[in-house]
Amino acid sequence: MKDLTLKEKNFNRWITVVSIVIPVVVAVLFSVKIPNVDRMGFLPPIYATINGFTAILLVAAVMAIKKGNRQLHEKLMTVCIILSLLFLVLYVVYHMTSESTSYGGEGLVRYVYFFILFSHIVLSIAVIPLVLKTYAKAYLGDFEKHRKLAKITFPIWLYVAVTGVVVYMMISPYYVN
Repeated sequence: MKDLTLKEKNFNRWITVVSIVIPVVVAVLFSVKIPNVDRMGFLPPIYATINGFTAILLVAAVMAIKKGNRQLHEKLMTVCIILSLLFLVLYVVYHMTSESTSYGGEGLVRYVYFFILFSHIVLSIAVIPLVLKTYAKAYLGDFEKHRKLAKITFPIWLYVAVTGVVVYMMISPYYVN
């Protein structure tokens, strides 16, 4: 038991560090532009698709565990984490090579867009430690706490994945080629 507590403390330290470092590094890299590189306008539909696949696989992972297929659940959740990391890398690369696109919609739809965008950004930061802690609980074999935390993590992660696609669909008409 003592060994498990020590492992969990070590995980929690790393989770805290990663949960702080990722948003800070992303924010800093937003201000960095790679010189003499063509705009990578082909990336937004790719990383939006990655968000879509993540959402589908999250639902499939929940269905797998509800059917008692733990191995499939573990594999799908690992793929979701990898896809989220890939999304993050492509998102940062795009913003390091391209200027941000302004949303051109007007009226009520503009407020809806910014509400979705703001909630997406805030929850995408909040979901980092949730995903990592939920994963760590399963890795450490604390499945009771894993299930409790997953009930919070899953809907937030799903919302972030789905709204990533929605944000892309809403802003894509305003991208400059």
